[in-house]
Amino acid sequence: QEQLVESGGGLVQVGGSARLSCVASGRTFSDYHIDWYRRAPGKLREWLTITHSGGKVLYLDSVKGRFTISRDNAKNTVYLQMNNLNPEDTAVYYCKGPHGDWGQGTQVTVSS
Repeated sequence: QEQLVESGGGLVQVGGSARLSCVASGRTFSDYHIDWYRRAPGKLREWLTITHSGGKVLYLDSVKGRFTISRDNAKNTVYLQMNNLNPEDTAVYYCKGPHGDWGQGTQVTVSS
């Protein structure tokens, strides 16, 4: 099992940006695919994006162009850069490892 720790959340103004980090504990991190999800208040958890070990990335259509996933294998870290945020992006953001392990989440609140 992997341990995943998210960070980088906080209070952001409408139109602002945030960069989330997900640090994983595994020794073969470069072989991993990592997903980002979010859960907004009163809503189901929503898949956002994935980075595969070979470099392929995919996005939920509604965040494509605003969110960018990237990884630094030397630091066992995956990032989620989020731009042009709006109140509907307010949620707890989670990363998920290749074996179904989840981090504790990081709260992003977008305020007008």
